[in-house]
Amino acid sequence: MQAMRIALQAVLTGRIAPLGDGGTTSAIDKEAREGPVALGRLGFAGDEQADPRFHGGPEKAVHHYALDHAAAWRAELPGLLDLVERPGAFGENLSSLGLTEREVCIGDLWRAGSALLQVSQARQPCFKLNLRFGVPDMARRVQGSGRTGWYYRVIEPGNVAAGDALELVERPHPDWPLSRLLHHIYVDRLDAAALRAIAALSPLSESWRALAARRLASGAVEDWSRRLGDGVVRPNPARG
Repeated sequence: MQAMRIALQAVLTGRIAPLGDGGTTSAIDKEAREGPVALGRLGFAGDEQADPRFHGGPEKAVHHYALDHAAAWRAELPGLLDLVERPGAFGENLSSLGLTEREVCIGDLWRAGSALLQVSQARQPCFKLNLRFGVPDMARRVQGSGRTGWYYRVIEPGNVAAGDALELVERPHPDWPLSRLLHHIYVDRLDAAALRAIAALSPLSESWRALAARRLASGAVEDWSRRLGDGVVRPNPARG
């Protein structure tokens, strides 16, 4: 196994607050924390989720986004430089440089500070990104780009701080980087062999394994329009 070790740029948490002007609430606007932050099975102390049906929980306790993607977003969205170039733009809890969806695999175990994390799934972008950025198709852009970020489940609670090392401990599925998973979920969506492999990928979250199994059974791809919020949204002047 290749040794991998980077430093965390930021640890971020957020409180539930209005998002946009249509009555939606979210904790996507997260702030960087100083010093060690306690991390339990359901996430960081002080971090909230407005809709626990789709956000948070043990399989999505920690969201990680690569600051490496800032350059691509800067080129694509030059009017949003103030947002895309700083940690927390995508509602992440962990921000880093030197690690992207191409280098992270499903089931990876990573030591972060004194906590132990396991990669459970990639992010499924939702319409709240449209409101966050004031871009009507932002969620679809994130999904199509493969620059989604990823989630961890917490294997061992502990404390994590900006500057702490994030170090790979174990890689049980080196043939399943997140980029490959995302390709088959969002691009080559009905490859039966890939879907069977995804459905049997034990460290992958149950919801994603069930999604693959449903596609195999139905021969059809689920409707994404509601999740992605297809349609016009008004720019959010308080996007942070």
